[in-house]
Amino acid sequence: MASSLHKLSVVEAQNAALGQAGAIFEDGTTAISSKKIVAIQFLEDSTFTTLTPGSSDFIGTASGSGDAIDTSNTFPQGMTIFGQWTAFTLASGTVIAYEGSF
Repeated sequence: MASSLHKLSVVEAQNAALGQAGAIFEDGTTAISSKKIVAIQFLEDSTFTTLTPGSSDFIGTASGSGDAIDTSNTFPQGMTIFGQWTAFTLASGTVIAYEGSF
């Protein structure tokens, strides 16, 4: 687990859980960058060309925790992943990316 987790108040945590920091709907291959994404919900089976972790403590296509994600890794419809990412590009699928702070 990340050693420097940002501590949120109860209200901040509830707002973040409800997507109040913003959300991005993506159903194409447009590069999304310069964001602080804390959760990704998969509306269709999806794969990534790029998934950039916020630090080496998180999964992604760049150096990160565990094996690197590539286009052979499919995230199934209905799954939500939580972490810290600054950018992504879908290879296929549809997602909602929820913004937060880290």
